[in-house]
Amino acid sequence: MRVIDEKSLYEIALELVKRSSTRIAPDAMFLLRQAYQREKSLAAKRMLEAMIRNAELAAETGKPVCQSPGYPVVYVKMSPAIIVNANIQKVFQKAIVDATKMGYLRPSMVHPITRRNPGDNSGVGVPDVEIEISPEQDYTELTISFKGCGAELANVVKVLTPAQVGKDGIGIKRLVLESVIAAGGVPCPPVGIGIGIGGQIHQATKLSRKAIGAREWTDTNPDPELAKLENELLSAVNSLGIGPAGVGGNTTALAVKIEMAYTHTAICPIAINFHCWVARRSGVRIYSDGSAAFKEDMYRPPI
Repeated sequence: MRVIDEKSLYEIALELVKRSSTRIAPDAMFLLRQAYQREKSLAAKRMLEAMIRNAELAAETGKPVCQSPGYPVVYVKMSPAIIVNANIQKVFQKAIVDATKMGYLRPSMVHPITRRNPGDNSGVGVPDVEIEISPEQDYTELTISFKGCGAELANVVKVLTPAQVGKDGIGIKRLVLESVIAAGGVPCPPVGIGIGIGGQIHQATKLSRKAIGAREWTDTNPDPELAKLENELLSAVNSLGIGPAGVGGNTTALAVKIEMAYTHTAICPIAINFHCWVARRSGVRIYSDGSAAFKEDMYRPPI
């Protein structure tokens, strides 16, 4: 059985923070390059080219890919074969604080009411940590996602009635498209859109963040119905003509990802979570034999 102590976890956490602040996830970069090749609008094509070059330069120079660090969430898939002998939230908070002092992150975390800024991205609840137990795995997976907060201004949370959901989820589809139209260029398109459906309102919002913050943007939903809905919504969103940075074109979204939970017969909560094109996400798998591998280094584009 593998034991991860506090020192080892801190070294992993600091590396994840550094990686996620200076590059975008390889799946998002793959989709950006694909979008550049397909884009018909000259203005949109130039905007995509600038975004790609910005991400390339950040990775080459080790500089932050965006001036805003966004808000960090750590997703943990814990294997019983591995013991983490440390407080994960506190270790990642220290790594974030230290990375801020090193210049990788701008100090952006503030008290929600007084707006006092501690100056180092520390504070209650930072980062948020979500843990799930995965008994079938022989590795523990840690993923950190920094999601830009300008995009948060476009987010929508609504509790629908069954009648509002309608046949084949038409009400959900309408709400998503109306939200994208209302958002326009605010969330820094091309966006990733995470949609949480079901549970109660707190579950829907968590699912929406996990959908676009933890999943690879090029993956396929294991639920065939949700996979079909993701593809349908992505096509519909890209037909709206908002385009990169709102300049027009056929690349408004890079991905639409959906997670769901069963809900009560009287309701259907929906959370629509916008993620800017800067997908700051890095993950690591720590195996029971002591080896480790960064998820982005293992990434293989879809065929």
